Amino acid sequence: MTTTMKRWALSGAGRDNLKLVDAEIPTPGSNEILIKVAAASLNYRDKLLVDSGFGLPDPLIEPVSPLSDLSGTVVAIGAGVTRFGKDDRVISTFIPGWIDGRGFGTARDPNSRYLGSPLQGALAEYIVLHEDWAVRAPSKLNDIQSSTLSCAGLTAWTALVERGNIRAGEIVVVLGTGGVSIFGLQIALMHGAQVIVVSGDDKKLARAKELGAHHGINRKKEDWVEAVYRLTNDYGADHILETIGGAHLDKSLNATAVGGRISLIGVIDGFEISGGFSPFGRKRVVVEGIQVGHRRSLEELVAAYDLTGIIPVVDATYKMADFVAALDHLERGPFGKIVVEVG
Repeated sequence: MTTTMKRWALSGAGRDNLKLVDAEIPTPGSNEILIKVAAASLNYRDKLLVDSGFGLPDPLIEPVSPLSDLSGTVVAIGAGVTRFGKDDRVISTFIPGWIDGRGFGTARDPNSRYLGSPLQGALAEYIVLHEDWAVRAPSKLNDIQSSTLSCAGLTAWTALVERGNIRAGEIVVVLGTGGVSIFGLQIALMHGAQVIVVSGDDKKLARAKELGAHHGINRKKEDWVEAVYRLTNDYGADHILETIGGAHLDKSLNATAVGGRISLIGVIDGFEISGGFSPFGRKRVVVEGIQVGHRRSLEELVAAYDLTGIIPVVDATYKMADFVAALDHLERGPFGKIVVEVG
């Protein structure tokens, strides 16, 4: 095996600081596995990282490889590894070492250790991970499909299943048609829920209906909150995946049913959220921030996709050398996920 590999390296905010470089293939230490990366998928966080430096360590001691979500094959193991062997197919966990329960951090310093910054990320031909930072890949999904689960898929699963305890017949509103939103659509349908998709694109709404969405609302043609009232006979939504953030939270508060849940996921409209207290208080709405999820939930998500045979939606794939073009596609707004083929 060669001793060098290609990896993308970010040395500071801005695409001028993003370069495809040669690097030494790392060697696994105790309880570590060396993975030959086959595919890595993009999340909105990756655009923020590259374009504005969101999440970069300060000070930045060495360039960071972006992306957190990978699928690949174990090609070498370090001493003491028991969870995997050579040739096992694996996917990464987004938050290293969060196995179950509440997770890490304090009120003053909540956890912010993620792959793809501040830790080295997935956009490299090889990566070393602690064996606890990976799970077995789905047996029925290929590498491109498998690479999409670690962040977007797990975020939707955590919001609706792990934290939301979704039930058949409940009403789920999905905002947008990006990675988390389309996973939310699929996972809600797995559990027998009714799904309403909100988008500003009729073609994307039509595609969502082909996937099984019960209703589509074009937010550019009508007030989506009023449309939810109309479609549910004023009941509202049991679950809303709030992927916009900022002041848009107010709309979700108004659209939520009495006793409903809003999962705060996105920051497209900003990091400072706001909304009226009246609908929040009088409807006893639960608003919860979602930080992707732990390893046990990721293993359950893998099992769900294997058991149901549902296929994650990949809008486009790009070669490793075309990562910048993949970022451009992410900025335009994909339907589902964007994946970089590495191996």
